[in-house]
Amino acid sequence: MKRIRKYLGLTVNLENIKDAEGLKALGFTCRYLPDPPEDFDEFEFVTDLEEFDNLGLMVAVELMTIKRIFFGLISPENIDAFTTLSDTQLRNLLTRYGQTLIRFFDYITQ
Repeated sequence: MKRIRKYLGLTVNLENIKDAEGLKALGFTCRYLPDPPEDFDEFEFVTDLEEFDNLGLMVAVELMTIKRIFFGLISPENIDAFTTLSDTQLRNLLTRYGQTLIRFFDYITQ
């Protein structure tokens, strides 16, 4: 998680978050894009990383600065239902896909 924590406090680049093709090239899709974002808001992304089917990634921002990052699984039956990952699942995600996540966060904070 240390590799991801370094993005806390960084400013997101709204143009890159809006760039569906750029996100798709990284394996992500923006599911919720407030435009314009409120002072405190959140961006929701989804990706399918093998055993992490319907992985959701929520990035909470305050004045466009990343304050919190959440990983969870989105229910296929109810896309508003979000279950947080267990510690084991989170460790597996970061071990297997850490570089993918770093490329994603590098892109949205450029």
